Amino acid sequence: MARDTSPQCKQCRREGVKLFLKGERCLTDKCAIERRSYPPGDHGRGRSRQSEYRLQLREKQKARRYYGVLEKQFRNYYAKASGQSGVTGENLLRLLESRFDNVLVRLGFAASRRQARQMVRHGHWAVNGKRVNIPSYQLRPDDVITMRTGAAAEPVVRDATELTSAVPAWLQADHDGLTAKVLRLPERQEITTPVQEQLIVELYSK
Repeated sequence: MARDTSPQCKQCRREGVKLFLKGERCLTDKCAIERRSYPPGDHGRGRSRQSEYRLQLREKQKARRYYGVLEKQFRNYYAKASGQSGVTGENLLRLLESRFDNVLVRLGFAASRRQARQMVRHGHWAVNGKRVNIPSYQLRPDDVITMRTGAAAEPVVRDATELTSAVPAWLQADHDGLTAKVLRLPERQEITTPVQEQLIVELYSK
């Protein structure tokens, strides 16, 4: 499975916002954005030239890194979103939000998407009673998520649930039983991803 192995804290610093790539660490004073709020590299503190293309590119990179998606995957998501009815930008975010690894984070069953991805790959979770080990698996309304009996990751998941303050309205979670259900697809106002999807659409529309 192809994955991004670059330093996560540098990704947040490059985008200038917290992408919450390291779970609990991002909520402490050890967060790289808190300690060094400028971009990484020798020219991080220098003046950068703003342009329309640069803003669009940074927005795309921010969304890609937030969800932990590689470039080719992201382009495929955009192609699928543009082929659906409705607003392309909203369709794109909805597809990304419906990824199995992202839903586990939204439910509070994982502290970060990288952790969720690892648990899925190791086969600790099932959807509708069948084991699913594909992090990008697209969940649909009425899908039921359960942790497999005797999964070694259960202590890690229970620790992650303690960091969760609330679960989105489009999901339903039972933190005691470690089960959940997708009630419906999210509306745009329910998606808290810090991106302006219209800039991404403009970038790919060139």
